[in-house]
Amino acid sequence: MIELFRPTLEWIRNDWNSNRFRFIVELLAWAISIGCSVTMALTVPNPPLLYLYPVWISGCALYAWAAFTRKSFGMLANYVLLTTIDTIGLFRMLT
Repeated sequence: MIELFRPTLEWIRNDWNSNRFRFIVELLAWAISIGCSVTMALTVPNPPLLYLYPVWISGCALYAWAAFTRKSFGMLANYVLLTTIDTIGLFRMLT
């Protein structure tokens, strides 16, 4: 069974070895994303957006940085746009 996952585990090890700091940042951004999604799902119809929005925006910014260091234009464009859109949304919510 372990042979089935060996290529994935090797890929993860290679990613860790290539840039440990980026790996940790991406792991943190992933945890933020999952945490925000679970919190949103558990608290609808009245999610704590005032708390979730800044955390979500921070996660998107972390992903944008990671995409930049990977030289991944598609991911960078996506996360810069999400960071921008959600920052505007947060300011609109606060005003």
